[in-house]
Amino acid sequence: MALAAARALERRVAGVESPFVIDLAEVAGELFEPQSKKVIDLLATVAECDLILVASPTYKASYTGLLKSFFDRYATNALAHSVAIALMTGAAPTHALAVDVHLRPLLVELGASVPTRSLYVVEQQFDALDSVIDPWADAASPLIAGALDSRAP
Repeated sequence: MALAAARALERRVAGVESPFVIDLAEVAGELFEPQSKKVIDLLATVAECDLILVASPTYKASYTGLLKSFFDRYATNALAHSVAIALMTGAAPTHALAVDVHLRPLLVELGASVPTRSLYVVEQQFDALDSVIDPWADAASPLIAGALDSRAP
């Protein structure tokens, strides 16, 4: 879902390039090692991104502990020069607000500009992602482009 959203934005927002993808499951064993070069490098890479799409499955009505553990390594305002978008998936629409109630405030706390509504996709929509993502991307793209353009150099 995150890759589909990234591709949709790439087609609509000038300057948005192919995504750099991080799968936190690949570094899960190192997240609590303060000197892990791999995790330090990933944190630096994300902090340098102009646009960050943060995606998580819904877990216990919020984002995963793995994602929290990664973002806990940043100081407040560490993503102040970035534009961020919150994305979540879930089994049912009953947790659709989790993306705006839990994940979006995390990105704001880290200083990122979050200019558009978040995206929540239920598992039943996975087979028709374009029908969900395209209308979202059509509405979000001008706001994202404006936020990217307005950032201080």
